[in-house]
Amino acid sequence: MSMSEVDKVRLSAASAIERSRERRRPIGTKSVALRRQHLYKKLGRMLVAGGIVLIGAALFGALIQPLGFVGLLALFVLLVGVAVMFGKWPPFPEPRQADLPKADLKQLAGRTEIWLEAQRPALPAPARQLVDGIGVQLDLLAPQLQTLDAASPAAANIRKLVGEDLPELVAGYQRIPAGLRGEAHAGRTPDETLIGGLKTLESEIGHAARSLAAGELDKLATRERYLQLKYQGLEGEDAPGGGAV
Repeated sequence: MSMSEVDKVRLSAASAIERSRERRRPIGTKSVALRRQHLYKKLGRMLVAGGIVLIGAALFGALIQPLGFVGLLALFVLLVGVAVMFGKWPPFPEPRQADLPKADLKQLAGRTEIWLEAQRPALPAPARQLVDGIGVQLDLLAPQLQTLDAASPAAANIRKLVGEDLPELVAGYQRIPAGLRGEAHAGRTPDETLIGGLKTLESEIGHAARSLAAGELDKLATRERYLQLKYQGLEGEDAPGGGAV
């Protein structure tokens, strides 16, 4: 193999490793939380299944016959099999683009982050940085979605923004052949259109998060004012000279 071929192989391997790292790297905390929740459920099922196997083995040894060496070996193999099976099943349900508009509103931010993490390696470097920024904005938005009425106009707007517009922009870019992404069309290249669209969406998602948070802050301020009027008024009535003359 010539030196140039060795270099090509080395560059190809390095590129594959980098893509693998990019795919594994989360862009937000909500995607990590969803994956961790799925892992905990699998561990719980694994422990329950292992416990059932151990109880069954104990009953067999107590009521029928002692397990002996062969029985203990079979029990060990069975426990390993249970661990392997429940360690792999069920696999994490990777969201598809078509699933995002219908996702549970409470999980919309996290599932969108997971979908974006899978698309991120195929995007140009400036777009990957913007996707990271969108992950931050989705993390800010997620707490507001936990209490937002799913039937409200605000929820519908967020579903369209996060579950439809954002994925369609990224997917639409990926449908363009790689060789044409640097060629101008209508005055802009697909790369430039993608970057401009991601900047707009990052700003809009951040604005939505802050608008919803501002509503909660207004409610908190109103509640504080109500409590002040209620309890400070009571204190005034109880104070010496506060009653009727």
